[in-house]
Amino acid sequence: MNHSTVLPVERVTLRVLVVLNWIFGAQILALLAISFQAEEWTWRALGVGRVAGHEGIVAGMRAIMVIGIVGVPFAYIVFSQLLRIVESVGKRAAFSVENARRLRTVAWALLALELLHIGVVAIASAVSTREVPLHITGNFDLTGWLAILLLFVLAQVFLEGTRMREDLEGTI
Repeated sequence: MNHSTVLPVERVTLRVLVVLNWIFGAQILALLAISFQAEEWTWRALGVGRVAGHEGIVAGMRAIMVIGIVGVPFAYIVFSQLLRIVESVGKRAAFSVENARRLRTVAWALLALELLHIGVVAIASAVSTREVPLHITGNFDLTGWLAILLLFVLAQVFLEGTRMREDLEGTI
């Protein structure tokens, strides 16, 4: 794909992801609210069965829902900052201090999401029982952590590249 076809696809994709992210968050919030209003029905639908005797797993699943809700703004930060970077590329202003900051912000948001994932896995492991197992994988994903590191490095590269360009423009 050439430059003119990729950017519109990326813009649309990121805008769709922003909307889907908020919808996902609203659905989790609704599920959390319903879990208090129609307790027996909700937990039976989620495979827990009767709440009596499963209070620990119910509390754990609610905590996981809260973590899911907390993750929504971090995902929004990632998508919105990437959208701004894509828009700056369309304006031929990719190497800028603003984009360096945006990359750093994305890295911090991804770090927060990784830490939230660890929290979800820890909760699932703590409350999962033989009767009601929570199958949430907790495999260490080196790729995600490397992506975070790469974003911090790229942010610094963008910052240094911008400074070098400004120095070069100042000498001409």
